[in-house]
Amino acid sequence: MDNFQLKIDNSLSAAGTGNGLFGKLKKLLFIDKLNNGVGIALLLVLGVVFSAGIAKFGAIFGALIFAAIIAVWVLAGIIVSIEFGILVLMVMAFMLFMLMRIGVSGPIGILMDALQVMLMISSLVRLKRERNWELVRGPVSIAILVWIGYNVLQFANPMAESRMAWVYSIRTVAIVLLSYFVFVYNIRTLRMVRIIFKLWLVLGLIAALYAYKQEYIGFSAVEDAYLHSDPEIAGLLFIGGHWRKFSIFSDPVVFAYNMVMVSIICICIAAGKFKIWQKVLAIIFTCLYLQSMLFSGTRGANVLLPAAMVLFAIMNYNKKVLVFAILGAMFLLVLINIPTSNPNIVRFQTAFRPNNDDSYNLRKYNQKRIQPYIQTHPFGGGLGATGTWGKRFAPGSYLANFPPDSGYIRVAVELGPIGLIIFCTMVFTILRKGINYFYRIRDPELRTYCLAMTLVIFAYNVANFPQEALVQYPSNILFSVAAALITVTYRLDREQNRNAEQAEPELIKY
Repeated sequence: MDNFQLKIDNSLSAAGTGNGLFGKLKKLLFIDKLNNGVGIALLLVLGVVFSAGIAKFGAIFGALIFAAIIAVWVLAGIIVSIEFGILVLMVMAFMLFMLMRIGVSGPIGILMDALQVMLMISSLVRLKRERNWELVRGPVSIAILVWIGYNVLQFANPMAESRMAWVYSIRTVAIVLLSYFVFVYNIRTLRMVRIIFKLWLVLGLIAALYAYKQEYIGFSAVEDAYLHSDPEIAGLLFIGGHWRKFSIFSDPVVFAYNMVMVSIICICIAAGKFKIWQKVLAIIFTCLYLQSMLFSGTRGANVLLPAAMVLFAIMNYNKKVLVFAILGAMFLLVLINIPTSNPNIVRFQTAFRPNNDDSYNLRKYNQKRIQPYIQTHPFGGGLGATGTWGKRFAPGSYLANFPPDSGYIRVAVELGPIGLIIFCTMVFTILRKGINYFYRIRDPELRTYCLAMTLVIFAYNVANFPQEALVQYPSNILFSVAAALITVTYRLDREQNRNAEQAEPELIKY
């Protein structure tokens, strides 16, 4: 953000601006600041046009003009500062489906793709200018490139029923991971790391509060129309006489998973070496996040926090952590077994008794019956062969009506055992680096951030077993952010140590 500045030299004279169109505009806008006859005339014309537009088309005209002005400045900010673009990308990833739901017209999904392409191009230009390849090298980068390359090669899979399914699937499955290189190359300061964490937590808080609104006040008219637009939607989201809440996201699963991720970050902050008020605020946020998560009715999310806390206790093993781990385990046991009539808690309890759940048993059956296909297709049935794209582009194929449910099962079915090995190797590489860097980082703040991101990566991949956790916004973007921040925190710590060693005076030898 430091380089997001527009410096104007007020000492420039009219002669110094040139006689061309650009020079005249520069003088009018930045030197005279419209404080001349031409500027006043221009403002009068704009005022008349603006008034006439509102009179003829109503308030929507003013809203469109206002949105256009904001869009121009945001676009300018992204061009000037890649760091600003990263923050815009995170906000858009969170708000994408909310904008669609409230009726914002236009190809918002394509705008997200365009934003990512802009950031990638800007990063390539910066990389070419600086030639600092060290920032993007390493085992994690190699693992991600291998995974992306394997998905690209799936276009030529002879077992694939449709190439169009590949076209529609490659973006969310693999190409979004290219944003890892945007993050790891352009996040270079501790200040930027802090801004990203603050923004992440604030966006999570907005999502949590909106879920409270849905739970205790009700759905908006647009949301209510969506819920009753298809009997299948009601069948999935209306359970036990209670609507599952999805907040600002596409569905309750994405909402619940992302509430767990911000809770993990807050718990790490509360356990780290931060100010008391920051710890208290983190604990309050955690309570808000976790209670709102229960409104989603997503049982798979209930297991994620305990799983992440097990890894947290292992990585931070000491007497204090051991005591809190025992107390947390006792509280969890009580919560699982306590009699209650609250539908949210009842659904929470069933997550820890999967064998008694019909949907879980059905998933086990589906996974068992697809095993022979996986074993006989080393490269899988083609990217996008299952789910929505399979039904759309290859409706008569064997995999079109197979419900993968699990992200790992989808990888095994569509990309084969080889694809599953590559995917698991990528995840293992990221987690291995996160654990190693956690023990090597000296700075307490950076150490906490590295721990939080390692636990987030771990939780996302636990979540990827019962559901497809890594292919929907904002989870796919946040996965790349977390993976990049693991590397960035270690790099910043090394830079701090190097600078500290250089600043130390040499010992005088007698």
